[in-house]
Amino acid sequence: MMKKKVLALTMALAMTTAALAGCGSNNGNDAKANSDAKANSDDKENKASTEKDGGDETTDVALKVWTPEEEQDVTKEMCDMFAEKHPEYNLTFDVSVMGVDDSIDAMKKDNTVAADVFLYPSGGIAELVEAGLIYPITVDADAVKSLHGEGAVKACTLGDELYGIPVTPNSWFMYYDSSKYTEDDVKSLDTMMAKDLGDDMYNFSCTISNSWYIEAFFYANGGTLYGENGDDPTACSWNDENGLKAAQYVLNLANNPKYVEDSDGLAGSLASESKLAAFCSGTWSAESAQEYYGENYAACKLPTINIDGTDYQLSNFADYKAYGVNSATAQPKAAQELAEWLGGEECQLLRFQKVNSTAPTIPALTENADVAANKAVAALVLQTNYSTPNPTTSQLNAYWDPAAAFGAGIINKDITETNLQESLDAMVEGFLATVATGDTEE
Repeated sequence: MMKKKVLALTMALAMTTAALAGCGSNNGNDAKANSDAKANSDDKENKASTEKDGGDETTDVALKVWTPEEEQDVTKEMCDMFAEKHPEYNLTFDVSVMGVDDSIDAMKKDNTVAADVFLYPSGGIAELVEAGLIYPITVDADAVKSLHGEGAVKACTLGDELYGIPVTPNSWFMYYDSSKYTEDDVKSLDTMMAKDLGDDMYNFSCTISNSWYIEAFFYANGGTLYGENGDDPTACSWNDENGLKAAQYVLNLANNPKYVEDSDGLAGSLASESKLAAFCSGTWSAESAQEYYGENYAACKLPTINIDGTDYQLSNFADYKAYGVNSATAQPKAAQELAEWLGGEECQLLRFQKVNSTAPTIPALTENADVAANKAVAALVLQTNYSTPNPTTSQLNAYWDPAAAFGAGIINKDITETNLQESLDAMVEGFLATVATGDTEE
């Protein structure tokens, strides 16, 4: 009986001492103990799960993917390939249609019901980041940066963070009829415009009234949009002396009878009738351009323009289609891994083979025989070396309408040499104006 009492007293003292020691702790030992306990618990659960599954632990993962309609089939195929490469996940996919240009607006409506992984134009990074809608790429980010071209990585980066996996350049270059121009001719727009191709023939077409095209002339002559790095919403040099000279070049080009503005598909119509020797577009026009020019079909980077006796390379926006990860995703690691896979080398090659000869962003793929042999893709990839990265400020939203209005004014002949500087000043003022967001102050 005495032994039982002594044992009971000893146990009671031990429990009291432990309790007092715990209550008196104020140096973080509690947190460590809780952390250790959670780790031990997790270890036990993981071990139990592993034993239960015969050593193969899996996690249920459901991922929703947004992709353009034309990429539905190949995206589903690539998702299935991803599942095979990741046995640690029990994956289910919901691949649904969403246009690249529509994805940002859809995310802004309610990203809690949006896709985990979505395609978006890299020029929208600032807008997505400022709205807190996009997750930074932190899984294997260095490997992603080393795999893709420098320009593509820069276009998907804001500050020091990578916010997307580049998939393809979203830009334009020049198609031409090789029976009208030689490879040397197409190096210079001035050389092209100087040639006499006949009374019923136009030498060149672009879309000056489109703000996605007109910037090439201002960038060519050293103009800056939103500062040197494209991140200053208060700066634009397009109305300075160099900007005025670039605008004068555009004005002269538009007034040249050998130039035709590509509006409402006019360039394609003229080319199909053998009345247009060269026009600007993207890879989406490759099949049509081949039909227009037949055995004389050719494509190349944009030409130079001559201002004050010096040749300057036309430099268009370097925008990229990129896979982003929704900040509201419940599976950030798996979603990042999927985005990286969809934008990786194997998938870029597959996308090139199956979807309109989609140009890659991975330099190693440009050495692929099939990619190199594709004239449109080769021209686009080359042009990206001369392009200017899209500005990374959300102030870019204020650019599009004033630039289009300026270009339209030139084409409609409302803008002349007399009011050219005034029109430039108004355009730049529009670029720097506060963008209406629809928000109201309380």
